[in-house]
Amino acid sequence: MEPKHFETNLAKENEYPKLVRDNAPEIMAQTKGRIIRTRILDNDLEFLEFLLKKVEEESYELAHAEGRGHLAEEVADMMELFDSLLEVNSLDWSDVMRIKEEKANKNGKFKKRILLLECEV
Repeated sequence: MEPKHFETNLAKENEYPKLVRDNAPEIMAQTKGRIIRTRILDNDLEFLEFLLKKVEEESYELAHAEGRGHLAEEVADMMELFDSLLEVNSLDWSDVMRIKEEKANKNGKFKKRILLLECEV
């Protein structure tokens, strides 16, 4: 499956300022004739803040994906963000995968598709 950008009209996708991929400003200027203003986030805390906002944006897009190709694109975007989140926090996938397996062993996965309807106090 070849990567493709799916255009959407989701408001979240058009909120600024926002973190973008490294080549996005040049692509936007060349293909859409837009005037682009950017700055570099050189502070890790500020970068983390915008990474987390981007996770919100991409998870919203993922939830509204239409079709397998669009879903695959949004999952790929999330994975790229996860790579950056791990890097900025000095973690790696082996740490995360170990925790994932521990949680799966203790709490289970989502294979049974259980929907919790209510939990009385």
